[in-house]
Amino acid sequence: MSNGQWYPPEWPARIRALASGELTAVTPRRAATVMLLRDAVPGEGAAGPAVHMLRRRTSMAFAGGAYAYPGGGVDPRDDDHLVGWSGPSLDTWAGRLGVDTAAEAQAVVCAAVRETYEEAGVLLAGPTADTVVSDTTGADWEADREALVARDLSFAAFLDRRGLVLRSDLLAAWARWITPAFEPRRYDTWFFVAALPEGQRTRNASTEADRTVWIRPGEAADGYDKGELLMMPPTVATLRALRPHGTAAEALRAAESQDLAPVLAEARMEGDELVLSWPGHDEFTKHIPTAASPSADDGRDGSLS
Repeated sequence: MSNGQWYPPEWPARIRALASGELTAVTPRRAATVMLLRDAVPGEGAAGPAVHMLRRRTSMAFAGGAYAYPGGGVDPRDDDHLVGWSGPSLDTWAGRLGVDTAAEAQAVVCAAVRETYEEAGVLLAGPTADTVVSDTTGADWEADREALVARDLSFAAFLDRRGLVLRSDLLAAWARWITPAFEPRRYDTWFFVAALPEGQRTRNASTEADRTVWIRPGEAADGYDKGELLMMPPTVATLRALRPHGTAAEALRAAESQDLAPVLAEARMEGDELVLSWPGHDEFTKHIPTAASPSADDGRDGSLS
């Protein structure tokens, strides 16, 4: 493999099964992930912001060893309870995200903020509309974080209990990718960009990651190109899009012009080859000989988001 693209060997058989009607596509679950940026520290000798990434444990059946951003599924409980809110209105967010209701928009943004807190220990919320909490350490904070991870506590209830306002103005929507129809577990994932709040620090709080890194988008993309860093197509595509921006603030401003049309993989036959492609992202196209026919389901599940 000339690069670090994660590519499950069971895909060809699953694609053929979907095309023949033997496999039924499942409905994607809403999800969110956040590209958390930190500007260069004076004296580092490198320009441009770094992005916080985690590496999935190599023991995991789905994308083991792949680098990704903090993220996860939407909690439906965050649809129906209004939270303290700062930034663009929920209707504005609904229009930007391409969802039908303000409640859906709130749930997606809540997922982005919650997952960043759950997996990186960074919380984009504060006691007022123009502040951010400066310290999320301590036993009481950790107890709440663990309750969020276990889904014993909804994010809306967490914000209410602590009297916090969600800072949606610190986030910007960047991209949207949907897991291919032939995958057994699918996600409709919105990618956001945010800057690390002053005074907060990241940590590896995820049970699914064995390490975390701050790395410049260009360096991460180069590592993928050399086959040194394993990644999924959405991760590589967003890293390449972040590469030109010199500061976190510049990237946040650039998010306003990013296309949020969903990217969904397509599969087709060309002669004796099965061709897998992502519209608008030719670098990820795969040509698969039809002779290759591993089992349609070897027990793995997961998503591309």
